[in-house]
Amino acid sequence: QVHLMESGGGAVQAGASLRLACAASGGGFSNYAMGWFRQAPGKEREFVAATARSGTYAFYSDSVKGRATMSRDNAKNTVSLQMTRLKPDDTAVYYCARGRAGSSGTSSIKDFDTWGQGTQVTVSS
Repeated sequence: QVHLMESGGGAVQAGASLRLACAASGGGFSNYAMGWFRQAPGKEREFVAATARSGTYAFYSDSVKGRATMSRDNAKNTVSLQMTRLKPDDTAVYYCARGRAGSSGTSSIKDFDTWGQGTQVTVSS
């Protein structure tokens, strides 16, 4: 059974940077696309970034494009999300997610079936 554990959240000022990490336990990590989503209070969970199984490319939501970099290390079973120039609108719980078997990585929440517990990011102005 796969278990995902996020870390790296915190409270920062606008303009700061944060690096979120997600460690996966269980086998087969390199066989699955991985993604990051976030959920702000009172809002639905939304896509942030995703990467294919190989990690050779990643794609991002328009809201973070140019400010976020997602990477994965299949040897260490980890993915990370580096975010820069943080804004108050980035305040949310950030979740790491594993794609469904056979998925190459999309922005649809329906294509992810395993979730971490989330890590809080709070950005003050």
